[in-house]
Amino acid sequence: MQRSARLVLWNARQIRASTRALATAAAAKREKIKVANPVVDLDGDEMTRIIWDEIKKKLILPYLDLDIKYFDLGLPHRDETNDEVTHAAAEAIKKYSVGIKCATITPDEARVKEFKLKKMWLSPNGTIRNILGGTVFREPIICKNIPRLVPGWVKPIVIGRHAFGDQYRATDIVVAKGSTLQLVVKDVPKTSHDVPGDSEDVPKTSHDVPGDSEDVPKTSLNVGFRCSSGDSLLDKEPSREEIKLAKRMASILKDFEARQLEVDEDEQLEVVEEQ
Repeated sequence: MQRSARLVLWNARQIRASTRALATAAAAKREKIKVANPVVDLDGDEMTRIIWDEIKKKLILPYLDLDIKYFDLGLPHRDETNDEVTHAAAEAIKKYSVGIKCATITPDEARVKEFKLKKMWLSPNGTIRNILGGTVFREPIICKNIPRLVPGWVKPIVIGRHAFGDQYRATDIVVAKGSTLQLVVKDVPKTSHDVPGDSEDVPKTSHDVPGDSEDVPKTSLNVGFRCSSGDSLLDKEPSREEIKLAKRMASILKDFEARQLEVDEDEQLEVVEEQ
């Protein structure tokens, strides 16, 4: 009986091995789909490198004829190139329009010691976003064969925010009690409070707002759309750029009307004339 069980197990293994061999042979003979444009491949750190390599070998390369522009964004290579590889990868994405990025390590003090890094390099995500600009959209990937926590929730929420600046562009410092913190703008000094502790200045440019005003409505043509801005904390932020944003978004609303999409009157932007 024991020998019979071993024989069945051996046969099952042989069948699986034969099936894999046949599948590999079939994939080799199958004509690959030619992809017209290059794709930028941004490799990552630790397990993501292994998982992404397996995905490419099993699910992508056997079926697609790809021109891959490869960049190693693993932490050791970023340190070796003084993070120039991250900038080169971002420029490649700008050139070819499509990039696939694995998860990467943003080093803290412990990682600097662990990898013996030259310095505490910035977040690759932040560097890439600052170079690309525009808007970052976060959208869940829905697969029919993967159950969701809320089965009836069929329309995912997509979050869009401008790519430039914020905490990813910030430089944090610690100032001693009694120090004077100064913010200098166009050679005109502005002196703040005498404070102990930390300071945070959030950089933004006037290019962020027009970019968002085009990217968000165009992306939302096929989904519901709500726009919000946080002016309760930064009351200096609403400005001439917000007026321009309102005008541009109001003009883009015509695309909604042309496609007979519902526009909530309460949500329409009020266009304010410039003073």
